[in-house]
Amino acid sequence: MTMKRLLLATGYRGKIKEITALLATLPLEVLTPADLGGLPAVNEDQETFAGNAAKKAYRVSRATGEITLADDSGLEVEALGGLPGVRSARFAGPGADDAANNRLLLKLLAGRPPRERRARFRCAIALSVPGDKIYLVRGDCPGRIAEEPRGDGGFGYDPLFIYEPVGLTFAQLDPGFKNRVSHRGRALRQVYRLIKTILLPAG
Repeated sequence: MTMKRLLLATGYRGKIKEITALLATLPLEVLTPADLGGLPAVNEDQETFAGNAAKKAYRVSRATGEITLADDSGLEVEALGGLPGVRSARFAGPGADDAANNRLLLKLLAGRPPRERRARFRCAIALSVPGDKIYLVRGDCPGRIAEEPRGDGGFGYDPLFIYEPVGLTFAQLDPGFKNRVSHRGRALRQVYRLIKTILLPAG
């Protein structure tokens, strides 16, 4: 029996590592953009995480013929009216890196007390199956923004995002624990069940 293939429509190493780890026990051949020599460019111009994830999964699946998983995720800070939101990866401008985005976030929250630093990570994951069928799941995780970066793990805003039940940032958490509690981990557990139900034979 031929193993099902699943294409991850992201070149972000941090995301690839997390997604691959969470789907590791499924009998899938997981492909990355490097395996196909790159992916078609998709302008993520939608107003929601779900819209961007669905658009990217659909376009890449149509172009490659592969079952495709795409996610869009980011940080929403209450005191900033939900920013960075869908602009999380480019918050400090086009081409900005994680450090620049984090510096801008800290600048905007400078002097704010803990109660005004509440935030939430959100994730939307779309699974596009050739034949124009798209499945969509969501996950989120509440927390608070630290006053300075803490920890060396993770990526993106992880050094600033405090997971309050343990008082540590995502960058300070053991990767396995982070995957259990994070927005992406919660969404991927739904994807895991979805893949088992719709893609893999019973038995």
